[in-house]
Amino acid sequence: MLKYLFENKNPLFWIIFHFILGGLSILSPWVLIPWFYLVLLTSLPSILKRTVNHFVKLSGLIVYVISFELLGRMSGTSPFIPYEMGKYLFFILLCYGILIGYRRGWIGLLMLFLLVPALLIDASGQVGVKHIIFNLLGPVNVALAIVYFKNQLVSTEELKSLLRLLSLPAISVLAFVIIKTPDFENIEFELGANFKTAGGFGSNQVSTVLGLGAFLVYWFWRNKWHLSGYRWLDLGLLILFTIRGLLTFSRGGMIGGAIAIFVLIFYQTATSDYRWSPQRAVFNVIKAVPVVMIFFLVFAYANNISGGNLALRYQGETPGTVAGYREKTLNVVFTNRVNVFIDDLELWRKHPFLGVGVGASMYLRDDTRRVAPHLELSRLLSEHGLLGAFYFLILCGLGYKLFKKAHSTHYDAILLAIFVLALFTTFHSAMRTYISPLLIGLSMLIVYEPNEVEQL
Repeated sequence: MLKYLFENKNPLFWIIFHFILGGLSILSPWVLIPWFYLVLLTSLPSILKRTVNHFVKLSGLIVYVISFELLGRMSGTSPFIPYEMGKYLFFILLCYGILIGYRRGWIGLLMLFLLVPALLIDASGQVGVKHIIFNLLGPVNVALAIVYFKNQLVSTEELKSLLRLLSLPAISVLAFVIIKTPDFENIEFELGANFKTAGGFGSNQVSTVLGLGAFLVYWFWRNKWHLSGYRWLDLGLLILFTIRGLLTFSRGGMIGGAIAIFVLIFYQTATSDYRWSPQRAVFNVIKAVPVVMIFFLVFAYANNISGGNLALRYQGETPGTVAGYREKTLNVVFTNRVNVFIDDLELWRKHPFLGVGVGASMYLRDDTRRVAPHLELSRLLSEHGLLGAFYFLILCGLGYKLFKKAHSTHYDAILLAIFVLALFTTFHSAMRTYISPLLIGLSMLIVYEPNEVEQL
């Protein structure tokens, strides 16, 4: 089944199929469950048997099946599709790929070893196995993804197919949100994340996937790759992803998608045939103007639906700051994340070398006790100490290497944009979803034009 998805011979059919899949998942989890296992089980023979393009086939399965993590949560497929299926299945498939020989990113093993000591520590005395899995499997998967994906060669067409597979489950989430959301007239928009406009689920996770969807659709639309087969329909998908993401009132996901799009626009205006060209830069800036205008029109439309509250939300306002009885501070603007960061730094000061142990920080913070981590950097520092700092520095170093070569081709630029989106997501959703580990892994690929393969 995955073969037909990968080849994408009927793009419009698969867009409609995944839209219907997302819509019907509202009615019953048994709409998604059979499809998930059909794809997984029918793909096993091809990934268990080493054939031509085996790495790409295995990677396609990884990208597609774990991307259904959020839709599974939204439609209540657990335990048949576990709540954190993305983490578990990603871990299993990565381990399989590494064991059979897809391992070039040895730096990932060092990152993995840096996480081990904190497993032996629990300064709170309250951490169980569930807490360890919840907090640690994300960064473990990042390390394994680097081992598996780094420096693996994929052609430009294979990269397009992988990104297309990544976008399809996001379209299902979009359909779920559109159909499940009540009429806007019946929604009271307030200056906080909106549960109803997120399809009745966690707005932070939903907006993250919708922001990713907007970014991917933009890339296909901008390069005339025809995600659906029709350029006007791709533009419609881009608008829908943007509107619905904005109306969740969860800012992180949409800001992350916008930053990734900005990275693409910047490098497209700065490069042409791998060389700087002022004329080409001006031409690309002009081409970017319609996209910017569309965004402002979409934002204005969404803001009008919300009665003006959307603009206030993105300005960091709350009911208290608007009423005048609460000061607008950075902590207010970033919804308590600054306090979590400060408390984590204080724990790191008290436990500088090995930290307080995996999952223990939420029980030991002074002012933000029992608040789940939303910033992976501060969690690494407080729970893993100096080793966590080294882990994050290695990750940033890998991103810097992408930055240095991003001017070479627009494919290198998209790898950088993918990495930036993944890293930004760790600052508002930590590594609790599949997005950061998967995107960091994909950003480690080496993309080549088919006629360059002999040179590589």
